[in-house]
Amino acid sequence: MSLKIPVGVSNRHLHVSQADLEALFGAGYQLTVLKDLRQPGQYAAQETVTLVGPKGEIEGVRILGPVRPATQVEISCTDSFRLGIKPPVRESGALSGSPGLKLRGPAGEAEVGEAAIMAWRHIHMHTSEAEELGVKDREMVSVTIPGDRSMTFHNVIVRVRPDFALEFHVDTDEANACGLKNGDLVEIVK
Repeated sequence: MSLKIPVGVSNRHLHVSQADLEALFGAGYQLTVLKDLRQPGQYAAQETVTLVGPKGEIEGVRILGPVRPATQVEISCTDSFRLGIKPPVRESGALSGSPGLKLRGPAGEAEVGEAAIMAWRHIHMHTSEAEELGVKDREMVSVTIPGDRSMTFHNVIVRVRPDFALEFHVDTDEANACGLKNGDLVEIVK
């Protein structure tokens, strides 16, 4: 069985805790929805911040909502060179031992420790799609990329939940290596 999986290229972004959001934008601040994302309940917020590392800064980094219990900054390897940090490749939420950095917003700054990762490439999948493909939550699969710069990504984590929408997530470095764009279609290789 083959199922075409839409691609979501993940540019640098961050998820913030309410406490860090208030440090950056002011007491009682709430995120403003810019646009909904493919994953139900997730959205790109209008708010952006500056990431500050030991070697440099990156301005205009979008916050994704809603707020989370802990602040998490997701960057590419290229971004890590610019900032001067060495984040590990991790699943979302696995922040222990990851480097921290400073966030700068219009109302103040927040020093966040154990916050920066390069996100492990993964597929969000609804439970019915997982059944159809014969894959399980947390299973590692390979994904084939068609086109002039075709390649196969190995060690792709499948994340299965009834509230997920089907989507393959890679960061900008991975997407650029093989010419992937948002909405392109890929397949799992068994």
